[in-house]
Amino acid sequence: MLWDAHLHSSFSGDSDTPMEQIIKKAISLNLNGIYFTEHLDYDYPDEPSLFLLDADSYLKKFSTFKDKYKDQIELGFGIEVGLQPEIANKNNALINSYPFDFVIGSSHVVHGFDPYYPDFFKDKSEDEAYYEYFESILENLNSFNNFDVYGHIDYVVRYGPNTNKFYSYLKFSDIIDEILKKIINMGKGIELNTGGFKYGLGHPNPCEDIIKRYKELGGEIITLGSDAHKCEHVAYDFDKAIQILKDSGFDFFTIFKERKPIFKKI
Repeated sequence: MLWDAHLHSSFSGDSDTPMEQIIKKAISLNLNGIYFTEHLDYDYPDEPSLFLLDADSYLKKFSTFKDKYKDQIELGFGIEVGLQPEIANKNNALINSYPFDFVIGSSHVVHGFDPYYPDFFKDKSEDEAYYEYFESILENLNSFNNFDVYGHIDYVVRYGPNTNKFYSYLKFSDIIDEILKKIINMGKGIELNTGGFKYGLGHPNPCEDIIKRYKELGGEIITLGSDAHKCEHVAYDFDKAIQILKDSGFDFFTIFKERKPIFKKI
């Protein structure tokens, strides 16, 4: 009885998958529920309109399918907001204008660059780039709190020159611990994002050691998300995700309704 709490349809700028196809795929996998978490990234470099969200159309279409499939699967109305300190007010305004069940706050743009593109890594070592990414998370946490979980905390390693070959929690434990403590003190959570498996890292985002450390520090709120943009990736490697949660000491995963956490026993 699992929920995939991180999914993108054609309402996101980097997906062309119709929402209904994702719903049907989730039903075929016997998922109990899913969240659509469509992208919103203001001030995205080079393509400022790419991740702007037509929230009115999104809500209208979502509401139609929520009613249509109410006897087969639960649907949650969510959003993944790209955080940057200078757009905190704009993010707040949109989030507060719609009845979201769930809000993921993520770092996609770091000081004007998306690590998805090689330019972010130009003229710096890989470790320096990773550290800058983690520093940007702290900057966001210090300027914004209108989210429920922080998305894919080590997202940057998906795209590094050597991906995670030389990366480890221990190498960056000082700043990662600071991030985790801040998130816990804010009453927020993290996600176990299986996109890292899809990208060939052999690990989720964040990696297992960060998930274990989050639990050790007192973290309890953790969602499961595939970060799927296509039907074939819905609930991707969730069998591995559940085992990671168990190995990390979790007895529950989390879902959200009307922005309130609900704990589901594994």
